[in-house]
Amino acid sequence: MLRLTDIRLFYGPIQALKRVTLEVAAGEIVTLIGANGAGKSSTLKAVSGMHATSGGSITFCGERIDNLPPHELVSRGISHCPEGRRIFGDLSVRENLLMGGYLLPKAEIPAQLDHVLAIFPRLGERIGQAGGTLSGGEQQMLAIARALMCKPALLMLDEPSLGLAPIMVEKIFETILDLKQSGLTVLLVEQNASAALEISDRGYVLEVGCVTLTGNSAELRSDSRIVQAYLGG
Repeated sequence: MLRLTDIRLFYGPIQALKRVTLEVAAGEIVTLIGANGAGKSSTLKAVSGMHATSGGSITFCGERIDNLPPHELVSRGISHCPEGRRIFGDLSVRENLLMGGYLLPKAEIPAQLDHVLAIFPRLGERIGQAGGTLSGGEQQMLAIARALMCKPALLMLDEPSLGLAPIMVEKIFETILDLKQSGLTVLLVEQNASAALEISDRGYVLEVGCVTLTGNSAELRSDSRIVQAYLGG
């Protein structure tokens, strides 16, 4: 479904990605793990058009998409839930969700709204509440739900468990698994490497802008290098 080939990305003179190559097949959860500054978020930004690449290619469903504008990528079925939630704090839960579905035909919006509220029933209980007054876990639910409003084929999640209580982390990862089982493809960036590898099919390890290791998640969980560096071994 998604393939990155030799992607390079710069922030001014700083090279954040150095010939990154990876792929995500339809129906998979693929996770990117690595230390802060390894290039994980930059990889998602390259895919979603939030930052221009300087070389290489990105294909989605067989078509080149590198450096297309974000709104066109959303219309093609790519949704990016960024780190830090980025909800609209002054808007209600309903208004945040409607913002996520802005490209949908009006006739499809009520059914999609009902769909995401069925996934996150707590949001339905707070539908008129301002997003900024929600708890951290509820805001993360809202960020994911908003990303789902556009009916994506590929959902990219950047640090969905960041700053959440353990019980909410468990809930978020259960939801990601449920989304996969419903047919959604997920590209996951997550500092909690243990939890990410537990639910994912495959993983890539990024170090200073390069892919240094890849494999199925079971293999990575048992790799001594991963255990030592990321799993507290």
